[in-house]
Amino acid sequence: MDNVLTLAPPVLSPSAEAPREPPDPLAVDAKGLARLLSCGERTVHTWKSAGRLPTPFRLGGRVLWRVEEIREWLAAGAPELAVWEARKAARRT
Repeated sequence: MDNVLTLAPPVLSPSAEAPREPPDPLAVDAKGLARLLSCGERTVHTWKSAGRLPTPFRLGGRVLWRVEEIREWLAAGAPELAVWEARKAARRT
């Protein structure tokens, strides 16, 4: 038994830890919104044109939606844009 080699478990340095997941994004484009809503990107554009989604904002030429607002909109039952905007306005006052 003198010739038996035993290996100690490797010691991981802090930089060798398992990779961390990136934080949730604050805003998403149409492709990201489609993933959040489990639908196609074309559906996102159709719903946007029909006034069924919260109003996006522009940043550097990109059209983006705030993830937090999308989650609130979904929790409220995904109302039409006019109803959603009225609810948001009522909360501000």
